Amino acid sequence: MEKLTQKEEEVMQVLWQLKQAFVKEIVPLLSGTNHYNTVSTIVRKLEEKAYVGYEAFGKTHRYFPLITMEDYRNKFVNNAMTSYFNNSYKNMVSFFAKEEKITATELREILEMIESKNK
Repeated sequence: MEKLTQKEEEVMQVLWQLKQAFVKEIVPLLSGTNHYNTVSTIVRKLEEKAYVGYEAFGKTHRYFPLITMEDYRNKFVNNAMTSYFNNSYKNMVSFFAKEEKITATELREILEMIESKNK
């Protein structure tokens, strides 16, 4: 599975949200100014990468995700953990704590979730 560019990920977020869409339905949901032809090119690249499929309606296509958001997230979170945190969830969580990206309250909530699953 190939890592996506930021714009490709943004288009995928829209497709995951809508489940299926024509390019004209994707364009207004993207941040910033996006031209139809640019978004169409991005969607075709996603198709080449096997992230989206389509159903043809004459000359137009309705696109849909071929991969779930969860599968994509799992693949790249696991890659980041392996590459940057020595394959350690502890190192990853401690990084976020040191960078003040997670609070003590959030850490306690995570511990409560873990403990409740182990009961």
